[in-house]
Amino acid sequence: MANIFIFYGVGGNNKENWLPWLKEQLENLGHKVFIPDFPTPENQTLDNWFKTFEDYKDNLNKDSILIGHSLGASFILNVLEKYPVKAAFLVAGFASLPDNKFKEGMRTFVDRKFNWAKIKNNCKKFYIFHSDNDPYVPIEKAYEFKKNADGELIIVEGAGHFNASAGYNKFELLFKKIVDLEK
Repeated sequence: MANIFIFYGVGGNNKENWLPWLKEQLENLGHKVFIPDFPTPENQTLDNWFKTFEDYKDNLNKDSILIGHSLGASFILNVLEKYPVKAAFLVAGFASLPDNKFKEGMRTFVDRKFNWAKIKNNCKKFYIFHSDNDPYVPIEKAYEFKKNADGELIIVEGAGHFNASAGYNKFELLFKKIVDLEK
């Protein structure tokens, strides 16, 4: 069984949206699931998130799976520049700064050039979930991920930002893709 990490986005927490549901489903299958309690929105910087991640990184290994929602997907890219894992699931994510009201709090995570060769060397499988009507992250960001990570792009119609306000208290498609990967 894999050690699975779930990273939430700006202003998020480990009890929001589909995260608790997914954690329970994966634990029922025998996986160890970690959702670090990152500082957000106050003190939300890449350095502060890595300081929090220090308490968890001993559980990270080449068979681990990373799941990131929104800013959590950007955090994954930073993790992958340092550590190898089995797969990454990027939900409503971005590798360059989207123009929205949260951009100042996201700048330290993506306002630079990523080492895509190292990222792809440290992770062979990328699954990119994006909606055709995300109000915060334009769909072009998903195509940017696909191009740079050479991942599988899954466009979900009408899913908004894959959050509770868009009806995402469960995320069955994501769960199915994780289960299929582990077969």
